Amino acid sequence: MAFHSPKSFELSERPTAGSSALRAFAVLEFVASADTPPTLEEVTRASGLPKPTVFRILALLARGGLVQREARGKRYAVGQRMSALSLQVQRTSPLRAQRRAVLERLVAEIGETCNFTVLDRNEVVYLDRVETQANVRLHMEIGSRVPLHCTASGKLFLAHLSEAQLDRLLGPGPYKRYTARTTVVREGLARELQKIRASGTSTDVGEFLEGSVCLAVPVRDAKNRVCAAIAVHGPTPRMTLKKAYGFLPALHEAAAAIAGTLSPAGAARSQ
Repeated sequence: MAFHSPKSFELSERPTAGSSALRAFAVLEFVASADTPPTLEEVTRASGLPKPTVFRILALLARGGLVQREARGKRYAVGQRMSALSLQVQRTSPLRAQRRAVLERLVAEIGETCNFTVLDRNEVVYLDRVETQANVRLHMEIGSRVPLHCTASGKLFLAHLSEAQLDRLLGPGPYKRYTARTTVVREGLARELQKIRASGTSTDVGEFLEGSVCLAVPVRDAKNRVCAAIAVHGPTPRMTLKKAYGFLPALHEAAAAIAGTLSPAGAARSQ
């Protein structure tokens, strides 16, 4: 879920065995890491390969569902098949046990349900979730998908995207209304995203589900990019926004611990 675009990447020029596959993978990696979906010309400049070669690679990746051409056909973004593969890798990663242990300790400490979420195209996906033992709780399955504009995790991700990315993901609005509290106009959402950028936290008080309160904090990678989120939520009246803010130290500690599992070095230190 990187929001950074590399300027260039290196490819082997020697026609060794497997070099074609490695070149295709490097092109795919560049597209997946780009802040803005790149054009054919941008990928060509970054790779140093002939333009016809890059075009053939992108066409092959598009046929396989790994990248997709945008509506006007000038830019390339990650395809649905690649997005699904990325989520599957996260779900089956050996480091998932470490992340789940962090969530379990967090829930044991604060007593409310917590989620580990990522941005996938124009939705939030629950990669992991540990529920409270309280009798009254909001039940959602791992793998659930929720909207961006009216959930704590979703708005947190939106707050760290560029205007161009917001345009692609959301459009001008109006957005779908889920409750009377849902923000459905772009101007109102923009003001809220500005507050989220300033505070570093995002909330949802009955915007997506009636009678629920949620607060999310970012998980950042080694380059300080927001790559995931940890969110706590619970039903009213047991869960209030004031109570949620009281959980912030524990949430930030858990986010830092999970961030430590995102690289081999960090994972080794967290064991």
